[in-house]
Amino acid sequence: MGLSMPLTLKRQNNIAIVTIDNPPVNAASHAVRQGLLDVVQETERDPTVQAVLLTCAGRTFVAGADIREFGKPPVEPHLPDVLRLIETAQTPWVAVLHGSVLGGGLELAMACRYRVANAGAQLGLPEVNLGLIPGAGGTVQLPRLVSAELALDMVAGGKPISAKAALHAGLIDALTEGALTPFALSFIDNLASHPVRPSTLDKAVNLPVDQAAFDEKVAKVTARAKGQKSPVAAAQAISKGFNLTVEEALQQERETFLKLKDDPQSAALRHIFFAERGTISLERLKGQKLAQIQTVGVVGGGTMGAGIAAACLLRGVSVVLVERDDDAAQAGFKRTADILAGSLSRGLVSQQKHDKMLDSFTVSANYAAFAHADLVIEAVFENFEVKAEVFSKIEAVVRPDAIIASNTSYLDVNALSQTLKHSSRAIGLHFFSPAHIMKLLEIVVPDTVSDEVLASCVAFGRQLGKICVLAGVCDGFIANRIMSAYRRECEYMLEDGALPWEIDEAMLAFGMPMGIYQMQDLAGLDIAWAMRKRQAAERKSDERYVDIADKLCEMGRFGQKSGRGWYIYDGKSRKPDPEVQALILSESSRKGITRISFSPDQIMSRILGRMQTEGHAILNEGIAQRAEDIDVVMINAFGFPRWTGGPMFMEGLSGA
Repeated sequence: MGLSMPLTLKRQNNIAIVTIDNPPVNAASHAVRQGLLDVVQETERDPTVQAVLLTCAGRTFVAGADIREFGKPPVEPHLPDVLRLIETAQTPWVAVLHGSVLGGGLELAMACRYRVANAGAQLGLPEVNLGLIPGAGGTVQLPRLVSAELALDMVAGGKPISAKAALHAGLIDALTEGALTPFALSFIDNLASHPVRPSTLDKAVNLPVDQAAFDEKVAKVTARAKGQKSPVAAAQAISKGFNLTVEEALQQERETFLKLKDDPQSAALRHIFFAERGTISLERLKGQKLAQIQTVGVVGGGTMGAGIAAACLLRGVSVVLVERDDDAAQAGFKRTADILAGSLSRGLVSQQKHDKMLDSFTVSANYAAFAHADLVIEAVFENFEVKAEVFSKIEAVVRPDAIIASNTSYLDVNALSQTLKHSSRAIGLHFFSPAHIMKLLEIVVPDTVSDEVLASCVAFGRQLGKICVLAGVCDGFIANRIMSAYRRECEYMLEDGALPWEIDEAMLAFGMPMGIYQMQDLAGLDIAWAMRKRQAAERKSDERYVDIADKLCEMGRFGQKSGRGWYIYDGKSRKPDPEVQALILSESSRKGITRISFSPDQIMSRILGRMQTEGHAILNEGIAQRAEDIDVVMINAFGFPRWTGGPMFMEGLSGA
């Protein structure tokens, strides 16, 4: 037996072993689909084949469809047709699962009569993340194998589950910690004395245990979607499928899938999918020797420093945290330990890993503790003189080849690097809070940084599981520069006629997770106020400046922590404050501005226009490498809705 690549077929006694080898992730491309069709036809013609073992080479099972084929004319055989042949084959198929079993890969596995996996496998239907629902039977197969509630969570939420959870749920039949193929062959041997069980689609659907509770879950999916179509369509496909025949449910799913595939939201989500995977493309990084970053030093144990320390520890990197004195060091230890304890309580790490992380974490009040660090990141107060002093103290104790990084949000990393004797080792690593959760890492590239240091920091960011974006040196880099620009635009709208809650409501309706004034109240108005006061001397005399926020701070209104900011707070309740409205109206009158009303669309048009204008300036100055990078930053830093593709994609500047 034999087939052309990317599939191979061999015999082991009466078992046909088919192996998909389509790197890097064994995507279900046209060649794979054709190969599977050929295998079905060949094994069905051979009465000596008692079972087909479906395996994949490399680090993963089939991890989904070949997204590069989207947008092109479909080519037969289509995946649903191939899977229906596997499901109805006389010879039972056994899927052998490892790595990522996602999307079309899980649909393929569910089309097989049996499924075995190793302990590290992850199984899921993440199509909603690309603006789609499963299109080859997933919404019909899954609720016949697992509970209706879990099927809804997996299809509408898009998050995979572990092999252990899949075994408990009934999605797989057996699990092993050892060698997978011998285990699968043994599993088949044990089946010999049993009749072949019905195919997945011949099983009865699992109805909700509590229909009212299930309907409430569907309603929550719709509410959380905030305008994204695919989660709502996924929930409807599951819930409507309970009352349809298999054929009707498959037809409903396929029609919905094809409709969504042609929707602009899917194009936008595919754009950001590829954009996030292509952010680092500098020629200067290729072939560079990488520093092995195994121990990281962190200066500062506040919220940001503790988050950075936790981000490193959670990824197996040892951490040394230094604070100004022993009490502050112990406080930093506790903040970090609390983050790690939270990961343990949520089941994200085992007790063994949790204990190992604590063993890899030390704190000190002495910079000499950094003597063996490979990289030291300062995360202290956002003040140039303070950070420059910290840089000097770090350089005095670290190895000559150690990297020194600043977590600054706005400051001049070129100037900071020049405070060192060897500026080639300095770089900016701008984490976003909370640093152990937020995926984005802006790598700020000063003029004198060496290629080796830059490449090593990119590798380090990826080691932490971050989406790394390169940024040039300017005030605010990419993320905060754009945020500052559209914040000013919102301030202008306040004077021109809008109210804070109107702007926030427009942003929420657009799909942002939080309005800008809600965000300011949450962060604390006094932080930005201090920065504005430091920048006042550099402000141009002819620059339009809105001082409403300054006056709120002068009134002691610092946001949620003080009970009053842009809003007034009563416990967790937030509501508009007439006092703020009166101040805004007074400021417009004082400046002789005739106020006009703004619709939500007009508000968002001004915000988006300002984002895009600033994005153009950032590109023209070389601060960002690509328009796509700006989209990646805005989505991952500020929750710009993914299903729009980002502000530059919306303008048509970055390609689909």
